[in-house]
Amino acid sequence: MNEQPIFHLAIPVQDLAIAKAFYGDGLGCEIGRENNQAMIMNFYGHQVVAHLTQDPIAPQKGIYPRHFGLIFTEEANWEALVQRAKEKELSFYQEPKMRFPGQLTEHRTAFLKDPFGNLLEFKFYRHYEAIFAARELAGIGDR
Repeated sequence: MNEQPIFHLAIPVQDLAIAKAFYGDGLGCEIGRENNQAMIMNFYGHQVVAHLTQDPIAPQKGIYPRHFGLIFTEEANWEALVQRAKEKELSFYQEPKMRFPGQLTEHRTAFLKDPFGNLLEFKFYRHYEAIFAARELAGIGDR
């Protein structure tokens, strides 16, 4: 049994088959339990649940304030995810780039947009301590 807590996130989708194709085939998430209202996915060891809604999902006007994703601790794994997204022709909201080059908070980032407007960010920090520490630095995001 894993002693580390597992993160859980519920997201809105308007078509479970399309969500399954994006997250399962596209990102390689293992699909777990599903019914006609929801689908559980293993999102790299974390539980993401796609809940069907018929309500309009308002498009975001940018990456802030809401998005979700992963921080890879190995650069090769980040690169593999970006390459997979390109090969599967997933929609990039922001192309891969480097933020804060040369600083302790230097990291590579890429944003994907799922078919329902949910934004996903994938990161790799050059310096592991920048993930939670480096409190003396104020640089967060692109603002």
